Amino acid sequence: MDLVNGALNWAAMPAMVASLLLFYPPYYLFKLCYSFLSYLFPDDLKRKVVLITGASSGIGEQLAYQYATKGACLALLARREWSLRQVADRAFELGAPDVIILPGDVADPDDCNRFVQATIDHYGRLDHLVCNAGIASVGAFQEIPDVTNYSPQLDVNFWGAVQSTFAALPHLKRTRGRIVVTASATGWNPVPRMVFYNAANAALINFFETLRSELGSEVGITIVTPGWIESEMSKGKFLKEHGGVEVDQEYRDAQIGLFPVEYAKNCARAMVQAARQGDRYLTVPSWFGTMYLWRVFAPEVVEFCYRLLYMHGHGGGDQTDAPSKTMAQGGGKQMLYPSSLRSSDVKND
Repeated sequence: MDLVNGALNWAAMPAMVASLLLFYPPYYLFKLCYSFLSYLFPDDLKRKVVLITGASSGIGEQLAYQYATKGACLALLARREWSLRQVADRAFELGAPDVIILPGDVADPDDCNRFVQATIDHYGRLDHLVCNAGIASVGAFQEIPDVTNYSPQLDVNFWGAVQSTFAALPHLKRTRGRIVVTASATGWNPVPRMVFYNAANAALINFFETLRSELGSEVGITIVTPGWIESEMSKGKFLKEHGGVEVDQEYRDAQIGLFPVEYAKNCARAMVQAARQGDRYLTVPSWFGTMYLWRVFAPEVVEFCYRLLYMHGHGGGDQTDAPSKTMAQGGGKQMLYPSSLRSSDVKND
């Protein structure tokens, strides 16, 4: 065994480089042609049944509108019933033939089973499951008084998507449907002071990559890793160290800094187009994907820059005095944030 591992340690890297040089050019050409054909002939969503979680605001709300313009029938889930009714009314106006609202909480496994079954009872089928529900948390790990305060982060972002998928999978197999997952670029580009949010998204990405391998072509999976997008989170709505959800725009300014914030409508449009084309991955905005290359080839540089922007000294310090916040409040956010983020108003539960 030592001999085999020793030989592989010596030969694996040059063999991989040689294989990539031979294999990658025709593979890339094939992918390019396939992507072009998928762009020309996307999936027709007319009368397709789409179930969207976290549909009452932000990306989920805009996803409902984008699917509606394509003629899809919608099932919308969120905790805020009155917000869902407003979204449903607008979706009808934009062209959705039918919309049902399903007040519920993805953190409750019984609710996940219930809303999938309600969709099947009403429409008789399910074509797209959009796992979009999520919350964001902030707080440096060493400053957290009780780590169990962050249990809702994984209950909603990870287990909510897993349980929804478990309930919907038999129905998606029958229609050879698609799962669209809203994760985050922090799943592969972890930002300081969002340790549990980063971990939940990394788990989410790995779960659906594994599931894609298990399912093959039975059900398509599109994994979306947005950067900073116009939403309640980018308004400053965070799960804080004490376990409660608050709107804190001081924290928001410190976390986002001078990163440009993309409009939710643009993100949703790109997500629906990616789902129609059968794309495996999508990063919005697309330039954010370059951060992945930095993480792979120069991780020490990324970590140094993040520590410089978000942390103080060696112990962390007060996040609201971070250099990233100073730069944002020095005029940067007026140019880089959508006007909707200047208000701290969010939809109440």
